[in-house]
Amino acid sequence: MNKREFITLLGGTAVAWPLAARAQQGERMRRIGVLMPFAENDSDAQANITAFRQALEKLGWAAGRNVRIEYRWGGAEPERIRTYAIELVGLKPDVILAVSAQALQPLQQVTSSIPIVFTQMVDPIGSGFVTSMAHPGGNLTGFTPAEFSMQGKRLEMLKEVVPQITRVAVLFNPEQIPQAGMLRAVEAVAPSVGVQLTAAAVRDAVEIERAIDQFAREPSGGLIVLPSGPTIVHRDLIIALAARYRLPAAYQYRQFVTAGGLMSYGNDLADQYRQAASYVDRILRGEKPGDLPVQQPTKFELIINLKTAKALGLEIPPTLLARADEVIE
Repeated sequence: MNKREFITLLGGTAVAWPLAARAQQGERMRRIGVLMPFAENDSDAQANITAFRQALEKLGWAAGRNVRIEYRWGGAEPERIRTYAIELVGLKPDVILAVSAQALQPLQQVTSSIPIVFTQMVDPIGSGFVTSMAHPGGNLTGFTPAEFSMQGKRLEMLKEVVPQITRVAVLFNPEQIPQAGMLRAVEAVAPSVGVQLTAAAVRDAVEIERAIDQFAREPSGGLIVLPSGPTIVHRDLIIALAARYRLPAAYQYRQFVTAGGLMSYGNDLADQYRQAASYVDRILRGEKPGDLPVQQPTKFELIINLKTAKALGLEIPPTLLARADEVIE
């Protein structure tokens, strides 16, 4: 045997050995699809996916060893998200992680058999995705960030911080089914706090800028930003416009406040991704999504940015500060 033949044989053995080892252990490479309606360079979305992947690793699923994860990033563009939904289903993954209704809707349209675990999905029953929270049935289950009433609670907190506001614009995405229910929850609270609402449908950066520009032409205004693909992707624009027009704004997720928003009240997103990993694990090990209950968060966090409050000339009530889980100074 010459030197070249020896090296070739040795290299072939090195490649074959781990494959043979896996075969001996009875393992096969599993595939997970991930459909994100956000941009791939979104640092917060990447942090959440990292939490998901790390939780999977703790459960014994290591990318490249016994699982392959296929990521698709939609950038809040409906057509791209639909294209990626079809593409992911075509790969025939063992399970798909779908983030928000914007990703779940097109996936539901193209598969009723591949298991799907969702996150950031409000009102899965009312939106027609599951038949029951305890026994969702079908191929879907997952985690919801809040009940509709949370949106009204956010308006109450905004009024507590800024008693003088009399007008509030609610930014929502009309293409996401649950957004209508969120909007109704805010509308139900508005009369009791003496606020006139303006519903602003926004699908992209152009519509966001136009809606806020028009709303800010009159005084005593504030913003409620409903969580959606467009508002999360374009959060820096929303925060910049709120600062330009001195509009106090309330959001659902912490990432808005760390980026300069005034306040948020909602669940810990990273924790929800870690929980989603536990469901993906159970499905990969043979459980059916329809038998896994849809879960709601048990803890909500109030985050306040004092630097932003000062820039707006606001003094946060001590009672609200005392309830805050985090204060950014």
